[in-house]
Amino acid sequence: KFLDIKCRKAGLNPEAAVVVATVRALKMHGGVARGDLAGEDVAAVTRGAVNLTRHLRNVKRYGVPVVVAINRFAGDSEEELAAIETAAKAEGVGAIVCTHFADGSKGAEKLARAVVALAEGGTAAFQTLYPDEMRLFDKISTIATSLYGASEVVADKTIRDRLERYEAMGYGNLPVCMAKTQYSFSADPTLMGAPSNHTVPVREVRLSAGAGFIVVICGAMMTMPGLPRKPAAESIHLDEAGNVVGLF
Repeated sequence: KFLDIKCRKAGLNPEAAVVVATVRALKMHGGVARGDLAGEDVAAVTRGAVNLTRHLRNVKRYGVPVVVAINRFAGDSEEELAAIETAAKAEGVGAIVCTHFADGSKGAEKLARAVVALAEGGTAAFQTLYPDEMRLFDKISTIATSLYGASEVVADKTIRDRLERYEAMGYGNLPVCMAKTQYSFSADPTLMGAPSNHTVPVREVRLSAGAGFIVVICGAMMTMPGLPRKPAAESIHLDEAGNVVGLF
């Protein structure tokens, strides 16, 4: 979104990008259940690294050099961290183990120097994923197939007609903002790793003329306001004395 919408609108040309990875996230993408993530599993990290690989390749599509920041946690083993470094190296990308949570700014100094080196290296050749004049549905399909690994986008006649109406109104040059689960490259939050040949179902499209983009809602996605898995409202109740509990 930053590269295709923000940079397009503001005329920005990024010179470096950072992709953050964690051992726990890659173990989950490697098939480990949430309750078992604390245990060491180098093989799962390696399996899950396909997710990181796709993220790196996606950034490269924009012509921006990238470095991986491995956000280290106390329970991460050296072998698990090395597995991430190996996956990044296979893509020609450097990976820096960061300990800023435990060590403050000192723990991210090496990363900062790597980012500066990338930015000053002069290798960036930023380009957006699609041109402004591309048809709206084609923009959606380009994102889904190029970045998500999908084989097709599924949208009914009502949605396609609405996109054509937006184009007739003069909004066909706007970028599209995909509203999709953040837990998977697909529209299914349970589909881990780097799935390919899946379909992206478009449930709704909305024109945000003031903001300057078309919102594309995929699957069972909730739009703003964004809520956590357990919203604070679920903890608010009345006690036996009629007092409100759980506001703070």
